[in-house]
Parts: sequence; structure tokens; C-alpha cells
Amino acid sequence: MDNSGKEKEAIQLMADADKKVKSSGSFLGGMFGGGHHKVEEACEMYCRAANMFKMAKNWSGAGNAFCKAARLHMQLQNKHDCATSFIDAGNAYKKSDPNEAIKCLNAAIDIYTDMGRFTIAAKHHISIAEIYESELVDIEKAIAHYEQAADYYKGEESNSSANKCLLKVGAYCAQLEQYQKAIEIYEQVGANTMDNPLLKYSAKEYFFKAALCHFIVDELNAKIAVEKYEEMFPAFSDSRECKLLKKLLEAHEEQNSDAFTEAVKEFDSISRLDQWHTTLLLRIKKTIQGDEGDLK
Repeated sequence: MDNSGKEKEAIQLMADADKKVKSSGSFLGGMFGGGHHKVEEACEMYCRAANMFKMAKNWSGAGNAFCKAARLHMQLQNKHDCATSFIDAGNAYKKSDPNEAIKCLNAAIDIYTDMGRFTIAAKHHISIAEIYESELVDIEKAIAHYEQAADYYKGEESNSSANKCLLKVGAYCAQLEQYQKAIEIYEQVGANTMDNPLLKYSAKEYFFKAALCHFIVDELNAKIAVEKYEEMFPAFSDSRECKLLKKLLEAHEEQNSDAFTEAVKEFDSISRLDQWHTTLLLRIKKTIQGDEGDLK
């Protein structure tokens, strides 16, 4: 279906809406002479134009139109509608201009936090974090937004949502060699989940990740950490992850890179290790003298 006509219609509608806003005069003056009504009409026209731009796949045009609607909603003191329009603008800009998308989402977040809607604000912090991850590749900023989302979720007692955000932060911190912060997160989430019958299966994975981070920093620290996790969470002792850690610690102590590689291969043949685990295991293996630096 040809939607090119929609774009022309949208441009005309934008021009008509702009005229309506101007004719409403100064806002306070307009309040007593039908100006308020004109601003409401213009607002509706901007939203209609935005949807036409969307149909024509003109994402910048749609984002701009939604932003204009958002500003008028703010003028009319319609906070909720203002935030919704900023979110719509952000979603349109995501497809054409990630930086503008972030500005719009931040504007919506400010309104939601002002209204005490912290769960919704957290959700949009995650959206911003994802833009920084995939579009702008600025991991430090992605981490900051995941942390903010986690804080808001915790405040609203949405602990499982908070944990999801924290795990993202933990994974990135380990990649960026901020091991202490990663350890604190994995230990905290592990401790939060080990007593929950539905989540305790995941706790062994978090303690495994924390132990790998310890291992990179210091072998002795890793030994102590593994003992601590076994004490805190007895089911960890029987896990394949714990058995692997003990084999790796032994191989590292003996500076035996072949035994290290064999233990990893054996584990990987049953439970595939992802890129994150492989990266950390390679970093640990490189600390063995005379190592070639691969896991083959």
C-alpha cells in the first residue's frame, strides 16, 4: 500500500496545527478567549500527523510531531498525556535518531518520577539502557541506566525486576574488568534467590559467576569464596559449576593449562558455556605460565 500521500497530509496537518497554536495567542490570554480549546485541538492534530508520518515510515517526522503534542499537553497541565507523547516520540526516534529518542524518554521519566510512578520510570530507563547497548554502544551509560532502573524497582518492592537489571550490570562490569562490583552484584542476587523455591536453581549460576570474577583477581580469594558459597547454599556443593571450579583451582595451583582446558571442555560438552563465561575463563587461563591463551 502506498503511504506517500500520508506524508503530504501529515505535513499539511502540522502546518495547520502550528497556525492554530499561534492564533491561540499568549497562553494566559488565550485561556479566556477560546485559546485553551485551540491548543487542545492543535494537540490532537499533532498526534494525528505523527501517526500519518509513522504510516509513511518518516520516523523523525513522527518523533517531532509527538514532541510538539507533548509540549502542548504540558502547557495544558496534562502530565500523563505529556509523558505518553514523549514515549511515543522516543519510540519513533529510536528508528532514526537514538540520541533524540533518549532525550524524549528522559523527559517522560522526569514526569513519571514527579508523579511517583517509579515502576514505569524504571521500564523506560531500561529502554534507554538498551539504546546505549545496541545503537550507541556506550556500555558505561547503559550500566548507569540499568542501575537506576534497579533502584526504582527495589523501592517499589519489584525485586525480581531489580535483579534482572542488576545481572545486566554485573555482566558488563565483569567484561569491563570491574570485578569487585560484579562480585558484589552476583553475591547479592545469589543470596536473594537461593531461598526462593522457584529461583534457587539460578543461585548456583550467580555464585559460579562471582567465583570466576574472584578467580581472575586472586586464586586464594576464589578458594575462600567457593567455600563460603557452599556453606551459604549447600546445594551449590553438588552442582557441576562447583565441581568445575574446584578442578580449575587445582589445575591453576599446579599451573597445568592442559588440565584446565580439559575441565572446561568436559563441562562445555554437557552445558554449553556462553561468550561471557568463555571470555572470563580465558582471562583466568592466561594467568597460567606458558599458556597459549585459548581453550582448544
